[in-house]
Amino acid sequence: MEFHSLEVRHTALSLLRGGARNADVARRLDVPLGTVSYWKHIDRRKRGEPVASRPSLLCPRCDGQALEHSAYAYLLGLYLGDGHISHYVKHKVPSLMITLDDAWPGIQDEAEAALHAVFPHNATCRVRTGGAHNIKVYFKHLPCLFPQHGPGKKHERRIVLEGWQQEIVDAHPWEFLRGLIHSDGCRVTNWTVRNGKRYEYPRYFFTNKSDDIRRLCTDTLTAVGVQWTVLARGSDPFNVSVARKASVALMDAHIGPKY
Repeated sequence: MEFHSLEVRHTALSLLRGGARNADVARRLDVPLGTVSYWKHIDRRKRGEPVASRPSLLCPRCDGQALEHSAYAYLLGLYLGDGHISHYVKHKVPSLMITLDDAWPGIQDEAEAALHAVFPHNATCRVRTGGAHNIKVYFKHLPCLFPQHGPGKKHERRIVLEGWQQEIVDAHPWEFLRGLIHSDGCRVTNWTVRNGKRYEYPRYFFTNKSDDIRRLCTDTLTAVGVQWTVLARGSDPFNVSVARKASVALMDAHIGPKY
């Protein structure tokens, strides 16, 4: 369990009383967002301030709250690649965390923008980790929106989209693929030598240990007209490859290199 000094807590409360956002305070003091929210709640209750109900309590699945489908398709791809949901004992609600490499700050920004679009009333935060940042949001109904959540690693359990999720992916296939590639994929430049001359050509890869997640990727690639193959590392067929010129051009038009 992580403890924070009274000085850190008093600094946080001073910033919050001055109007600072919970997420900004959490990021500045390197304190979990849930902890900052809890401090603010206790402080307001001690001072007798009313706590208004928030639209963030509404769930698109349980309460009919609007859901931004394009952003959700992208976020679903990110979640299946590099995301997970956890619920720590000291936090009242679970958090969705997408771990993204610091080499691609543009993707981190895009991921946070997608979180804002899908959860417009919930604060997001970024937590530093080794060579990467965890892009996070806290919400009680995360398992409703990501029913693939469960104990253990994703590649060790069955991953199947529910009907309503598949409808969103069918309507926004490129956003879904963009999330998959931005999390567990890449665009590389391969080369070969023919008749003594070096030739270079671009290629996309998606690498994931889950047979189900790779199948979701390849089914969606097929649906948008992209030709793909599977390349094995040793005996493990973990790599989906897109190398045909026309298919790479399609991927470039809708996804492009990481940034």
